[in-house]
Amino acid sequence: MGLDVGGVGVTRGSRSAAPIPAHLDDWERRALDDPNLLGDIGFALGGPFHVMYPARVGRNIGGFRAAFEQARVDGVVYYGKKANKSAAAARACAEHGAGVDVSSVGELTAALTQGVRGAELMVTGPAKSDDLLWLATRHGALLAVDDLGELERLATLGTSAAPARVMLRVLPAASASRFGMTDAEINSALTALEGCGSIRLEGFSFHLSGYDAVARATLAGALIARCLHARTLGHPATTLSIGGGFGVDYVPATAWAEFTEQVDRQWFHSGKSFESYYPYHFPAPGPAMLAAILEHDGLAQRLRDNTIRLAIEPGRALLAHAGFTVFRVQGSKIRHADDVPYCLLTVDGTSLSLSEQWFDSEYLPDPLLWPARPGTPTPTCVGAATCLDSDMLSWRRIPLPRAAAVGDLLIYPNTAGYQMDSNESAFHDLPIPPKVVLHDAAGDRFRWTLDS
Repeated sequence: MGLDVGGVGVTRGSRSAAPIPAHLDDWERRALDDPNLLGDIGFALGGPFHVMYPARVGRNIGGFRAAFEQARVDGVVYYGKKANKSAAAARACAEHGAGVDVSSVGELTAALTQGVRGAELMVTGPAKSDDLLWLATRHGALLAVDDLGELERLATLGTSAAPARVMLRVLPAASASRFGMTDAEINSALTALEGCGSIRLEGFSFHLSGYDAVARATLAGALIARCLHARTLGHPATTLSIGGGFGVDYVPATAWAEFTEQVDRQWFHSGKSFESYYPYHFPAPGPAMLAAILEHDGLAQRLRDNTIRLAIEPGRALLAHAGFTVFRVQGSKIRHADDVPYCLLTVDGTSLSLSEQWFDSEYLPDPLLWPARPGTPTPTCVGAATCLDSDMLSWRRIPLPRAAAVGDLLIYPNTAGYQMDSNESAFHDLPIPPKVVLHDAAGDRFRWTLDS
């Protein structure tokens, strides 16, 4: 079947990638169905923008809290702030009973500005600066100490009437991570803390790569014994943090299986290939994964029996379905792969707003074309408005429902977690895309403001 794209007849070929449609929340459908909202925002801002819906962050917090309550475990949620700089996300944490995990003076002060109390902060990261340690202790934040030198510096600060609250970060066995302390270093830290009245040891923490619930439950169980040992030395040791790594379910299982089983570099512009992808289908995401961790090997019962609070630090999972990214189509041209034509779009932003590309991977949930109009499915790749061949938002030939025209909006769904701003840059002196916050109004309407 032929279609006309910029005066060129294009036939969809068998080498086009199969669709990978994203799960959409009701609020996202409402925003997409509004005949004016996105177009008006785009006109007002004059460039690409991100949309945040903080009410969804509140729901996600509620889901994790419900998993703790169901397991009858004393649990606390710390939002991994590095996942998104949005002030609205931090405000949602303050409003819905979550703390915030920060790793810099800037992140700490930004969280305080949005109403998160000092005692609700966890401070992580390696070799923290003296300024960060000083500010954290002044506000009563919980510090995850990464090395012995940091512990020594903390002991000499003496900046607060109350002892500094710390956890010791454990290096998991057989891990190649540069973070955390070995068994010998943990033992040295416990010795150093004996009789140290300026530091209060509240527990232990770890972080695991990947999304394995069993591995997290197993290591958490082992750290219960560390807490009990620390108590024999006079430390309270009442908290364990298992970090983040809670999966997010972006796309349906069938679409993900079809892609992973049949993926072919011929589906991609210039025959591009990638070694790995984020697991965009995750059968037990977020709170369901937390429930599985708590159920494994009686972990919830062991935490209750030993009066231990479990802390988690989700970033991506706390932002699941809480935002999307909007680009405007600036140009379109026709390219061919083995004589099969496809569209190559240029949009008014860069792949720095889809950070997966900068980790030599691809952000795979299909973008949506706005406004929705009838048309013929059109295989489409998406390039950025820079002078870099490698700056592609979508190497994969996405089967858009119609040919995109200049001025259309291309919407990448579910980008709030680690996609919007972790690698943002004003390359070419292009402005960094602003964030727009949607607020519910009467009659299913939205009102919008700029993120502070």
